[in-house]
Amino acid sequence: MARILSIDYGKKRTGLAVTDPLQIIAGGLATVSTSELFDWLKGYIAKEEVERIVIGEPRQTNGAPSENLQRVQQFVNRWRKAVPDVPIEYFDERFTSVLAHQAMLDGGLKKKTRQDKALVDEISATIILEDYLRSRK
Repeated sequence: MARILSIDYGKKRTGLAVTDPLQIIAGGLATVSTSELFDWLKGYIAKEEVERIVIGEPRQTNGAPSENLQRVQQFVNRWRKAVPDVPIEYFDERFTSVLAHQAMLDGGLKKKTRQDKALVDEISATIILEDYLRSRK
């Protein structure tokens, strides 16, 4: 089996998470500048076998598209054209930032650490991936 990678796509920063090769455990991978994301992913996939990418679909709580959805769709379309052998699919990301902050609180992280937006993005990507893995069972 190969890994599944998840993306919490942001305007400035993007959080990434990945499964183990058996697709059992999801863990944070990195937070990268969104402008460097495409090349970073291509480099990662050259080193690690990735079966698919799951990208958070930004929606408002009422289900309406959020302002970031258009940027995410542009990235997905670019990826599908450039790297068709690694499929990318959308997965609902509503509430992941709230859940990430709650996980940080529950984990006892200090306030300064909880304000690290890059860490929040990485945790959000991990939550997207965990939810995706649960949905497949």
